[in-house]
Amino acid sequence: MPESYLKQSRFSNTGTVRVDNDCTSPAPINLRCEHRAAPLGIDETQPCLSWQLCDTRRGAAQTAYQVIVAASVEALHADTPDLWDSGKIATDQAVEIIYAGMPLESRQCCWWKVRVWDQDGNASSWSDPAFWEMGLLNAGDWQAKWIGSAIDITEQSQPCPHLRCEWRINLPITRARLHVSALGLFALEINERRVGRDELVPGWTDYSKRLMYLTYDVTSHLQSGDNVAGVILGDGWYSGYLLWDGCRNHYGNQAGLLFQLEIELSDGSTQIVCSDETWQTSIGPILSSDLYHGEVYDARLEMPGWSLPGFDATAWRDACILNDTDAVLVSKRNETIQVIEELKPLCITEPADGVYVFDFGQNMVGRARLHMRGEVGTQITLRFAEMLNDDGSIYIENLRTAKATDRYTLRGGDTETWEPRFTFHGFRYVEMTGCPEPPTLDALTGIVMHSATPPTGRFACSNPKINRLQKSILWGQKGNFLDVPTDCPQRDERLGWTGDAQVFVRTAAFNMDVYAFFEKWAFDVADAQSEEGAFSHVAPDLLNDYGSAGWGDAGVLCPWRIYLCYGHKRILEQNFKPMLRWIDYQQRTSHELIRSAKGYGDWLAVDAIAPDRSPTPTDLVGTAYFAYTAMITAQVARIIGKSEEADRLEGLANRVRHAFNQEFVSPGGRVVGHTQTGYLLALAFDLLPEEIRPVAVQHLVDLIEARDWHLSTGFLGTPLLQPVLSRFGRTDVAYRLIFQESYPSWLYPGEQGATTMWERWNSYTKADGFGDAAMNSFNHYAFGAVGEWLYSTVGGIDFDLQNPGYKHAIIRPDPGTAKYGLQWAETDLQTRHGLLSSHWKIESRQMTLRVNIPPNTTATVDVPAKSINDVQESGRLLNDADDISAEYVDFNSRNVVRCDVKAGAYEFVSAGLDWTT
Repeated sequence: MPESYLKQSRFSNTGTVRVDNDCTSPAPINLRCEHRAAPLGIDETQPCLSWQLCDTRRGAAQTAYQVIVAASVEALHADTPDLWDSGKIATDQAVEIIYAGMPLESRQCCWWKVRVWDQDGNASSWSDPAFWEMGLLNAGDWQAKWIGSAIDITEQSQPCPHLRCEWRINLPITRARLHVSALGLFALEINERRVGRDELVPGWTDYSKRLMYLTYDVTSHLQSGDNVAGVILGDGWYSGYLLWDGCRNHYGNQAGLLFQLEIELSDGSTQIVCSDETWQTSIGPILSSDLYHGEVYDARLEMPGWSLPGFDATAWRDACILNDTDAVLVSKRNETIQVIEELKPLCITEPADGVYVFDFGQNMVGRARLHMRGEVGTQITLRFAEMLNDDGSIYIENLRTAKATDRYTLRGGDTETWEPRFTFHGFRYVEMTGCPEPPTLDALTGIVMHSATPPTGRFACSNPKINRLQKSILWGQKGNFLDVPTDCPQRDERLGWTGDAQVFVRTAAFNMDVYAFFEKWAFDVADAQSEEGAFSHVAPDLLNDYGSAGWGDAGVLCPWRIYLCYGHKRILEQNFKPMLRWIDYQQRTSHELIRSAKGYGDWLAVDAIAPDRSPTPTDLVGTAYFAYTAMITAQVARIIGKSEEADRLEGLANRVRHAFNQEFVSPGGRVVGHTQTGYLLALAFDLLPEEIRPVAVQHLVDLIEARDWHLSTGFLGTPLLQPVLSRFGRTDVAYRLIFQESYPSWLYPGEQGATTMWERWNSYTKADGFGDAAMNSFNHYAFGAVGEWLYSTVGGIDFDLQNPGYKHAIIRPDPGTAKYGLQWAETDLQTRHGLLSSHWKIESRQMTLRVNIPPNTTATVDVPAKSINDVQESGRLLNDADDISAEYVDFNSRNVVRCDVKAGAYEFVSAGLDWTT
């Protein structure tokens, strides 16, 4: 494992990953509240706490814990908790420990620490202190008013209003917290210092139902004497252009600000600065800003010092008071969008006189930072694109109505540096025009933006093209995880399509820590549920279109899969009622339990005559998902203690399963439609009787072979393909598919130059050019759901359904064969408990498997071998290893030695297998 990766096994307070791989301290580490380090402004009154053990001994485990919580760090250090003392709790659980102390109040600061008892009954030392702060829990806590700028409401993007407030602080400052939200987007500074690293905040929700606010520690931004807050507002999702119909103002027509600054002073008093009619407003250099169309900025209109005391604001107007909103104000629970990295362009071409195209070498999402010098009034225009035409010009037809254009007017003088505030683009290429002289490579910097979900996974193997595929999957996730999981980041769409998200969520959870991201989005999905119980096709909802199989089912499947990946029951409890309403809706709208409602089907299947008209019947798809989500919801009910509902739902699922077989499956195991996706749904969702499953698997393999070992699946079938083949003992076929380089296959886009996943299998070909520009995204993660199989089967890391969140892990790598397989693979996953690793390599007739099992967890490790005697661990035979329970098993037609192990690092060596066949 690379040293650079090993040095990132612990999470820092900023959400990035850092490591102490040689940690010997017995104190717990990585304390988290509501899945974050030291969160401010939370509104969960019984927050979830978690920690990790820092113990490299084999078998390291927790047998008990004690948590204490105090209202001050002094009380915590004195071990006199005034909020909660759990006492010694005999359990090995260190995840989702629910606070059960004194009732928490608005603004309350809670300091906490934890100690644990290990497998030998020895108590650890106390952890380092951690804290969380409560937000504003009651509507009456808000004194601020919604304010904005008096503008003429039009259907065109308006200049971004600047708002400022000046006040004086006469006493020393103890601490200061700012609670802030916007109708639209805000960019905030105090005394000319930027507040936070966040972009496009507060983010996207259904603003008519739920508005997020953020809390910042601004103590260091303030000074005794005069102070100024300056806020710029952008249209964003609230009032900017959304959808392809050319309309704005979907939620409202005027950006607004809600600002409440609470300053605690040395005498114990609190000074509150709120948004109200005393604020002043003006327009500035941002003449327009839009998520789809870009930003227009005139540097000649800048107002130096506008957020500093002493600025002459006599020409500014009074802010106007906006109407109160009926939406619920909630603390932002997910990671904000941030600038994550920067890219330098690789080259510049000039396809036409004065037209310069920068190639960043990577399809990315964010914006470009401009560095330019020129005469006053010179206008630089930047246009963004994912691909080039044959003549070297940028290809923009697939953007549809999105202009994706930024314009900057120079103020003149020294070199100017600028980047927009309230837009983002999906691009690899940037076209620059209007520059006074040919630009150099340092004229533009690519600014990569996405939700700051911490990286958790790494996959690498002996095949460079599969590594390129994994990189494309990861960049597709980066580019489409901007507060909601969008389908695409470049055209006039960028919506939270539910079907795309539900097929990709497991892969996403390997690549990054997406618990909070999907917890927030699950609220968006529930907010969009219809009165009849149907889930919408996008969330937040703009289409008023509901109920398609595979899309609506995201309301069940995303929370369920997040639970399996992280082990937190709360997300099931939060979403159980919406799940039930969806199951009831499916039952009401089915005919004799067959769901015949039209839907998207196996979207973009290879043989589809239209995107939503695949050869797999939509009633088969709908009934399969009905049976599957009914059974999943039954499992959810049982997990959260609702046994009567569980029994009812299991009965319903069994009846739907029976109806599926009666309607769509012949006695000989042939599924109606005879498509790859039809068999995949029936097998993946356990719909078929045991005795005909082998026949169905053979039908599936025959269909793949008939296409010369190619897939024919779309959005719903493709994610199931590799896992089903491996589950039923045909990983050999799965490897043949993953190695395919010709159309249609996962490697084909990479052979055409792709650096992200594409919407279509053939969005572009070197032979035929571009696909249908009406729907042709070059950054679309759905087909990247194969990443789940790379991690879980090739790499071999999987969860145990009975012990979710990798509390008990399954290590089961399948290297394939010499003809259809790999020589090595390395897979690492930062779980809630610590670093879980599976690294294997094959040399001649010997396989070496190195695994790391985090403290306080266990694992089952399946080592390919013909007998126990062929396997050694750290140089000793398994029969001599008292700390390993081992047995030979035949698993999915594979010879493996199954080893049950506790926490620790292990090296297994398997000899005697013929790896040359």
